[in-house]
Amino acid sequence: MPAPFTADDTTRLGDTFAQVVADGAAPGGVIAYGTTSADPRFLMAGTVAPECGESEPGPDTLYDIASLTKVVATWPLIGQALDAGLLDLDAPIRDFLPPMNSETPSGEATVRQLIAHTSGLRASTRLDLYRGADLPLHELLCREPLEDAPGQHRYINRGYILLGLALAHVYGHPLELLGDALWKTLGMDSTVYGPVSRTPQVAPTELRIPGAPRIWGAPHDDNASLLGGIAGHAGVFSTPTDLAVYVSRLLTAHADGDKHGLGEWLHASLVPQAPIEPGLDRGLSWILAAGGRVAYHHGFTGTSLYLAPDTGRYLVICTNAIYGGNARAKIAPLRELALKTISAT
Repeated sequence: MPAPFTADDTTRLGDTFAQVVADGAAPGGVIAYGTTSADPRFLMAGTVAPECGESEPGPDTLYDIASLTKVVATWPLIGQALDAGLLDLDAPIRDFLPPMNSETPSGEATVRQLIAHTSGLRASTRLDLYRGADLPLHELLCREPLEDAPGQHRYINRGYILLGLALAHVYGHPLELLGDALWKTLGMDSTVYGPVSRTPQVAPTELRIPGAPRIWGAPHDDNASLLGGIAGHAGVFSTPTDLAVYVSRLLTAHADGDKHGLGEWLHASLVPQAPIEPGLDRGLSWILAAGGRVAYHHGFTGTSLYLAPDTGRYLVICTNAIYGGNARAKIAPLRELALKTISAT
């Protein structure tokens, strides 16, 4: 039986969330929490954003989930492609992209290295520098020299851009259609690649230029925007309800011993691939903590997913903390408490 959250757990989370919002870290947001044995519960704080008037965030507020795209879109699609024999974890990514006519040092990185951030690819990604190029994007990326020897952990978005391009190629369908089909199967009815309409149900993000419109409904990530909002590393919008459905389905599949689906893929992804820092390792996409008992991932806009397969518990944080600039430091107390809470046995 999954271990439920205690009243003390939820009180601490609620109080810390309210304080973080009161301190100006985010206009507001939603925490979804629960276990596989019950419907999710929600903690709300603040407002969606000043542009939305007094609208309060709720389970169906749509958030730009930023790098959670890596574990909500790219990671599960890779698991499906591996099961279908369309990808090989230990083969170079160039094998799963359209043919190229030049040297491709970055194309030698394996699928495993890309998904585990151990590829050695150049970390800085500026797709705007490719404007007007004659070659297709996958070849431009693969032609880039390596920045480090493969094997060391370094968080690299361009690896997931390549993975998104490879998924579209091996399936013969655009990435957004692959995502839509996945989310429909999982019951995630509100999850989509952006852009989306500007409404009070959509959380605005950052004001980049004073006097210009705020980013609202478009992906905050510049590279995702250049790709039309559809990329392997960012671009997805989702709700607290949908994300709770997602992690609950993952945990249920894992507990049921799903041998040919997301349960087995999650099990495989909880094997450490490289150390990040003492106490943290990188699995396949996920960060592993508490001796591998917890997997989590953050999004730059102020979102997070935490799951504990052994206890069947999960936590989802949806905020638009990027509304006022870099979100990491501002919501660190909430993320630290979430990790501590989900790690408790």
